[in-house]
Amino acid sequence: MSELDVTILAETPKDAQAIERLHERTFGPGRFVLSAYRLREHVDHLLDLSFTARIGTLLVGSVRQLPICIGDTPALMLGPLTVEPPFRSRGVGRMLLDRSLRDAKAKGHRLVILVGDEPYYSRVGFKVIPKGRVTMPGPVDYSRLLVAELVEGAFDGVSGNIRPDWSKAR
Repeated sequence: MSELDVTILAETPKDAQAIERLHERTFGPGRFVLSAYRLREHVDHLLDLSFTARIGTLLVGSVRQLPICIGDTPALMLGPLTVEPPFRSRGVGRMLLDRSLRDAKAKGHRLVILVGDEPYYSRVGFKVIPKGRVTMPGPVDYSRLLVAELVEGAFDGVSGNIRPDWSKAR
């Protein structure tokens, strides 16, 4: 396949409906029972750290980041990351990840967590959180709970409940 001409742009409020339709297509209605969605119920994702991938005017992917706390430590939760099925395995997800992590680091964030597949996310620095170190609301497969340090040593000594950053509540 030929190389895609993908543009990564900061998400805007105008993108909300198209992103929601993308989530419906890729994750289905079961997405609302996932633990990560429980964290998103009362705190909005950060538009300046959430991005869309477009080919021309066609939205083909999206990534969002949510302000959370792990115990008392501020962090970000990355996700959902989604790419339209015909454009998967073409580097779109990686471009979204790279941009979201680079911008988070540039804005002074130190930690990012997510629930996902370690073989995929380890390529950008995520690793499994040691069992028992953190808890999340609702059922979660802790072998899929990953962390990336944007600053070396940022996860040292961090533990506790993962919760929304209530200082950012709507």
